Amino acid sequence: MSNRRKNEEKTVSEIPTELKFTSEHEWVRMEDEGTLAVGLTDYAQGQLGDLVFVETPEVGASFAAGDVCAVVESVKAASDVYAPVGGEVSAVNENLADSPELISEDPYGSGWLFRITPEDPSEWEGLLDSEQYGELLES
Repeated sequence: MSNRRKNEEKTVSEIPTELKFTSEHEWVRMEDEGTLAVGLTDYAQGQLGDLVFVETPEVGASFAAGDVCAVVESVKAASDVYAPVGGEVSAVNENLADSPELISEDPYGSGWLFRITPEDPSEWEGLLDSEQYGELLES
């Protein structure tokens, strides 16, 4: 079954409720130490197709919310990844350099892209919850 067909069959109930989301199809998870892990949603990776390259940001780089901070390339296209909140990159998923397919195989787990330490932790509250993201997908 193709990724596109699998994505069309996804229901809102399958969107992880513990995560926040952006309208650009990134997911965001609050980590225990207060950083935010960021990745591409299952929907996004399905739309992109087979990923062949990931350019993550540099650790220590600072971004404002909405800044382009990473790039993912698939056999179809290259897509920008945006910072969901302003802050400093505290870690990147180095496994993606050799295995960009991790994003497709486990988008909400081992396919995470980077972690960011938010400058203003309240920006987390402005992100979409799973219900709002589900509504975005349905529209």
